[in-house]
Amino acid sequence: MERLINPNVTNEDEKRFDSSLRPKHLEEFTGQGKLKANLKVFIQAARNRGEPLDHCLFYSPPGLGKTTLAHIIANELGVNIKSTSGPALEKVGDLAAILTDLSQGDVFFIDEIHRLNRLIEESLYPVMEDFKLDIIIGQGPSARNIKLDIPPFTLVGATTRAGLLTSPLRERFGVVNRLDFYTKDEIKEIIFRSAGILGIRIEDKGAEEIACRSRGTPRVANRLLKRVRDFAEVEAEGVITHKIATSSLDRLEVDELGLDSIDQKILATIIDKFSGGPVGIETIAVAVSEEVDTITDVCEPFLIQAGLLARTPRGRKVTPYACKHLKKELPRKGKQRELF
Repeated sequence: MERLINPNVTNEDEKRFDSSLRPKHLEEFTGQGKLKANLKVFIQAARNRGEPLDHCLFYSPPGLGKTTLAHIIANELGVNIKSTSGPALEKVGDLAAILTDLSQGDVFFIDEIHRLNRLIEESLYPVMEDFKLDIIIGQGPSARNIKLDIPPFTLVGATTRAGLLTSPLRERFGVVNRLDFYTKDEIKEIIFRSAGILGIRIEDKGAEEIACRSRGTPRVANRLLKRVRDFAEVEAEGVITHKIATSSLDRLEVDELGLDSIDQKILATIIDKFSGGPVGIETIAVAVSEEVDTITDVCEPFLIQAGLLARTPRGRKVTPYACKHLKKELPRKGKQRELF
């Protein structure tokens, strides 16, 4: 089942929709104030010197703008961008094909860079430092090593799992930044901008309601806006009011904090089955029939940021705020229900 609040891009239509709303320049980019201000200085300095920008690494939960920033960097520098992802680079030849196609100062963007295989990662080290790629041609005694000169370029890496990056790779990035969740006002501004691009009529209170339920994530906000637009066109003469936004999102099972049925199930399971925790993530995954990666990458970052879930050395634990939101009380210790 597709989750509306899943910040990952799930299909090609979603990718095209996401791309159509993407800001092209820094002044159009909402939020991430300190990061944006610093990046503006670094880009201007690189342009003044006529040099490529230092290699950049952006890390955050999905949907917060890492790919958008990579394209903005290319636009601001006036260069081309070549994009790929860590799992797509299987052989050094795949890497060589992209690198040899770069021009001076171009941006090379690698999404999910933490998923590069070891051989590709080690081949990147001399490229990032000296712009030279070592390739071995042939096998056995006749094998020979060739150094390819690569035009100076900017590597932009994006990851949702910064802890999985090796130290040698991370240390070769000159600019390392974390993207934070967006405030309600920032998301509201993004919704108004997206509505303008899509030609959607939306009232202030309607935008605010969508912003409150968007989990501080622009990609989720745009997806909810797209779905609420359907309800507005059929039931409210095409205008997104507070009433239509509230009723639409309730029907889509996205509550006032942006939690969907799976988020609520995770919290309720910890409360009802495990007395509020602490409980291990693998146990939670089995209890709610979800993958561990889905819980850790999609659900957990926002639940922790919203103050609904806490990580402890012994496992995950719900907070009093989560109990209040779900209108539940913690069972007494020793009185939890059986899991099966």
